[in-house]
Amino acid sequence: MVLVSALCALITTQPLRAAELVMVEQVGCPWCEAWDREIAPAYPKTEEGKRAPLRRVDLHDLPEDLEFKSRPVFTPTFVLMEEGRELQRIEGYAGDQFFWFLLGQMLEAHPEATALPDEDATALPEAGATALPEAKEEVPQ
Repeated sequence: MVLVSALCALITTQPLRAAELVMVEQVGCPWCEAWDREIAPAYPKTEEGKRAPLRRVDLHDLPEDLEFKSRPVFTPTFVLMEEGRELQRIEGYAGDQFFWFLLGQMLEAHPEATALPDEDATALPEAGATALPEAKEEVPQ
């Protein structure tokens, strides 16, 4: 029971990942299709994709849980969100190199929202390692 409590305390003290990259798109958008061909297959495997996982939304059916600074007009529009609120956006898609450059700048401008979790802090101890203090059971006298 003590071990479970200690693990729960460890897990709840880790920062929650609140950032996501929202791609606002619409059916028939040739620039969205180009992004899908050139970027989409690799995106979730990249550091950027881990820092801001992709969420796709339709321009004509924007979800109510997202708070945009202004309604997106162009597709694709890539909006960096933290806890459902817009931090920054990229409007349009002008090719893979331009996209990665602008995305990198956007992520670096918001490190508090997009930092990767520290792998050492989230790793569980190896079997046999003593990471948590041993609980001492007190016996009433």
